[in-house]
Amino acid sequence: MSAAGRRYDLPEPDALTRPYWDAAAEGRLLVRRCGACGRAHHYPREFCPHCWSEDVVWAPASGRATLYTWSVVHRNDLPPFDARTPYVAAAVDLAEGPRMMTELVECAHDDLRAGLELEVVFRDGTPVVPVFRPRR
Repeated sequence: MSAAGRRYDLPEPDALTRPYWDAAAEGRLLVRRCGACGRAHHYPREFCPHCWSEDVVWAPASGRATLYTWSVVHRNDLPPFDARTPYVAAAVDLAEGPRMMTELVECAHDDLRAGLELEVVFRDGTPVVPVFRPRR
């Protein structure tokens, strides 16, 4: 695809991440969990970033998280983000432990605060993308 036609908002699933994207399409969030040390991690890797074991598998995540930090993006020249401004780019701490970069939705910017309890929802598309909103 030419640079002019590139979609910057869509990840490109590969052999390692295909189960993650397939689960998202079914409304489920997955993380990688290490069989050696038991810790979860995200983004998906073929090894544990904590103990370097290659004994890692996909595991279901609860979809619960807390807001760690965020930025309200008012300008982004890359399509389709330019049409979606302002939006909230955020780092959230999943209940399982890993920190995840995401987007916050369905939340007034004035209501954002560190520690805000969140839940995963899924943005339709190809692939379906997990985003977070305040927990209901």
